[in-house]
Parts: sequence; structure tokens; C-alpha cells
Amino acid sequence: MWKTYHLIKVSLSAALAGIICCIGPVVLFQFGLMSGVYAISFADFFYAEDGSIGAGAIILRVIGLFIVIIGVISYNKKEDCSVNSEKQKKINKILFAAIVLVISISLFFTLDEFSSIYFDKYIVPQQQIELNIK
Repeated sequence: MWKTYHLIKVSLSAALAGIICCIGPVVLFQFGLMSGVYAISFADFFYAEDGSIGAGAIILRVIGLFIVIIGVISYNKKEDCSVNSEKQKKINKILFAAIVLVISISLFFTLDEFSSIYFDKYIVPQQQIELNIK
């Protein structure tokens, strides 16, 4: 049970850390704690003027990668595997690392796509209303 919980916890933490630049404003906007103008300016802080990822977004993604690394290391320290074979233990550790990485990347891209759709559908129109752009 601990292994499954640890896998989900590490994967979700890494994905959220890597995409907090876009998910943070979405959540705050949904709860009415942030206006459309501020949500877009918050997200723009992490990107370059041409729309490509900037230094802030790269730092967040590196933090997400460090969370994966720390999660895998903590799993390797606490693993009480009933398997006697050292080869099987090594395979289990490699599988755990690969699964965490795949889930984290998948969640990252899913949240990235969700935030893009949400920004286009809700936040950008609200920003235009707030700025009186026609």
C-alpha cells in the first residue's frame, strides 16, 4: 500500500511543481481570488515575450525533476521487498523510477493542456472584459 501511495504522491507533486505557473492562476481564478488580468500576468511571468518557456518555467520543471529524484531515492531507502533476489530488487527500483517518471510527465502534459484550454475559454475573455478590449 505504501508503494502505491508513494508513487502517486511523488508523481502528482512533481507534475504540479512543474506546471504551477499555469495551474496556480487557474485554481485561484476559479475560486474568484484572482482577476483575469492578474491571472494572465502571473502566468506570463514564467514565459518569454514570444510565448516560449522562460527561465521561471524552466526552474519549475527542474524542481519537478528534483521531486522525482528525491521520491525515487526515498523509495529505494524504505523499500522492504519480500523478494530475495538482488536482481529482482534492482528491477523493482528501476520499474518504480520509470513509472514515476512516466506518470509525472503524463500528468504534466495533461495539466498543461487543461490550463491552456481553460485560459483560452475563461480567463482570456475575462481579461478582455476587464480591460474593455473589443
